[in-house]
Amino acid sequence: MIGLLQRVAWARVEVAEVKVAEIGCGLLVLIGVERDDGSAQVQRLVQRLLNYRVFPDAQGRMNLSVQDIQGGLLLVPQFTLPADTRKGNRPSFTPAAAPQQGERLFNELLDQARHQHSPVASGVFGADMQVSLTNTGPVTFWLQV
Repeated sequence: MIGLLQRVAWARVEVAEVKVAEIGCGLLVLIGVERDDGSAQVQRLVQRLLNYRVFPDAQGRMNLSVQDIQGGLLLVPQFTLPADTRKGNRPSFTPAAAPQQGERLFNELLDQARHQHSPVASGVFGADMQVSLTNTGPVTFWLQV
């Protein structure tokens, strides 16, 4: 399971020009589910996302997590994230989970995140989404569990 984490001042998701999710200061995380993923990967990624220290403390060091600052968490499913791009000019989606598995694990991730943190917002699985954000820093990390 992959989480492409971005520290944001704000982030929003729209579907068909309708806002479906929005957060202020916090983390926007694009989520890619791989075919061998299961509940263990979901649990590990939730813990890493909630505790990953990317926000500045009083000395300006990245020592605070999204939980520490009580920031927003916006999870957006992204099927293309696990693509194999090592060769050729077209990505292979062989590493990605099948849609049913991907949706089930994304929803499990979302439920666990909501159980442990607030606020948590979400994009729409399988939808054509428009994602807007202001990445602060910029700070972006690739987490793979």
